[in-house]
Amino acid sequence: MTNNQKQLDSYDVIVVGGGHAGAEAAWAAANLTREQGGRVALITIDPGTIGVMSCNPAIGGLAKGQMVREIDALGGLMGLAIDRTGIQFRILNLSKGPAVRGPRAQADKYLYAAEVQRLLGTRENLDIIAGTIDDIHFDAVTKRIEGVTYSSGGKNVTLRTKSLILTTGTFMRGLMHTGESQTKGGRVGEAAAYPISGALQKLGLELGRLKTGTPPRIDVKTIDFSSLERQPGDENPVPFSDLTERSGFPKQKQVDCWITHTCEKSHELIRANLDRAPMYNGQIETAGPRYCPSIEDKVVRFADRHSHHVFLEPESLSTDEIYCNGISTSLPADIQQQVVNAMPGCERAVILRHGYAIEYDMVWPHQIDATTMVKTAPGLFLAGQINGTSGYEEAGAQGMLAGMNAVRFNGGDDLVRFTRDQAYLGVLMDDLVTKIPREPYRMFTSRAEYRLLLRADNTDFRLTPLGRELGLVDDTRYEHFERKRKAREALEAYMTNTRLDGDTLMRSASRPQLSCGEFLAKLGGMEHGLGDASLNEDLVTTVLADLQYAGYIGRHKRQIDKLAAQEAMPIPMDLDYTDITGLRNEAAQTLNKFAPATLGQAARLAGVTPADLMVVSVALARV
Repeated sequence: MTNNQKQLDSYDVIVVGGGHAGAEAAWAAANLTREQGGRVALITIDPGTIGVMSCNPAIGGLAKGQMVREIDALGGLMGLAIDRTGIQFRILNLSKGPAVRGPRAQADKYLYAAEVQRLLGTRENLDIIAGTIDDIHFDAVTKRIEGVTYSSGGKNVTLRTKSLILTTGTFMRGLMHTGESQTKGGRVGEAAAYPISGALQKLGLELGRLKTGTPPRIDVKTIDFSSLERQPGDENPVPFSDLTERSGFPKQKQVDCWITHTCEKSHELIRANLDRAPMYNGQIETAGPRYCPSIEDKVVRFADRHSHHVFLEPESLSTDEIYCNGISTSLPADIQQQVVNAMPGCERAVILRHGYAIEYDMVWPHQIDATTMVKTAPGLFLAGQINGTSGYEEAGAQGMLAGMNAVRFNGGDDLVRFTRDQAYLGVLMDDLVTKIPREPYRMFTSRAEYRLLLRADNTDFRLTPLGRELGLVDDTRYEHFERKRKAREALEAYMTNTRLDGDTLMRSASRPQLSCGEFLAKLGGMEHGLGDASLNEDLVTTVLADLQYAGYIGRHKRQIDKLAAQEAMPIPMDLDYTDITGLRNEAAQTLNKFAPATLGQAARLAGVTPADLMVVSVALARV
């Protein structure tokens, strides 16, 4: 146990699992309870692996980068950790509009995990405990969570708690596949977790099974880079966190990534060995991520393609590991070696660790609310891959929400749900509770109908005031935000009152062809009383985007206002839809299965029509 604390027999919140969801959950819960003397425990098999990047050593990307910025705006730790450990920073889609740009950073995965652990170690009311969960305790009648029993060093220990957050990742009955070889485990070198699945089934929860995978890692010393396309980071990198000072950023040495590709020779080799591929020989029957498919899946699904890009990405400044992004695979080791050696520049490449697929248990997310709490088990919260998602960013966002709501549940406060127009986190949770995933869920900008509002550049203006209200944002972050807000007000006032070439700067800036650089050049050549903060490129980008998207944003807001009453109308959790006269049987069955928390959620369920909603709304008026 860390933090030199004497272990208690009772905690306000217990978090199980030390991945990205567990880290954010523990961080949020510890931050919210420390001033009240509350205590939080994080139980994980090996505390030394907290924050480990099991797959791609990177944070962010399209839509994912927006989520990291949202986590940061709400006081989370992911943005802080990647800014201190990133070895390449890039803005994806930089040539396109701000709504679809996505910040991304390659990480030194060992430094990243160490930084997450360091940050968690600064919370004196957080105990980190090494152990595996043997049982979950709950009231047999109410299903209210009462505690857990874990084992460590041959001893069984029972801890009481009001709120339990499960962030088990791929560990619940995890089974790894490399060719015909099968190994029980949550990831390479770590044991699987078995009792949790049984405990959840005792609670009456319906479990599912999904699959994900990872590619081989190769030795950088065995790659010939002379024929490969270089992929550098941005010349002027932009940090994720609002608290990261530009001076001295980035902290780590910056490195290049490289691009190679598969070829027809390797595709023929894969096709000839599909009988040895777990995905195609019946060894694996569960669904994998459609948007991050294995190389064998790509070869079968896109038979007309003769090559696929592979990005060679350094995993650390201190090791020789190169991550082969684009050839996730569970093929046998000998076939993986041949596939790698068929790629340009990799003819003599040596595999340091072979790729594998992993199957694991999850909980079908229609059984949770958009707060992450299980509908039928008060005090039990689920976050991350246990809810059927993929990705560090999706997991971290859920973890933060779960940690906050666990504390609010203990205090008898209303639990928080984010709406689809507030944050990508709102889109994520709404999608999870209204749709049954057929594959691990991954966030895309296309999933967000209000993506013009949900940009990476405006996350602090959208969410930091709310985070302050909820207690997630500390004084340092809020003071930084207030300075930026005042600078924005000064800039907008100046733009409104200043004319250039016969027009106000405000009107000139609303023209979509005007770039941030051009606008800054105009301001730089004028006499004005603005401080340096008002000329900050990040701030100007946000102001210009709001002006240039103003027409679309206005339309979005009118749609939001129109739907707000329906969206927010609560539905009793125990409502039996089969008792509603005039409601179709199909709709009643769907509504009973998903038990939507609001009429807005009900509207997004497949098989529920506007006519059904009218019948339900009339019934609600009588409740």
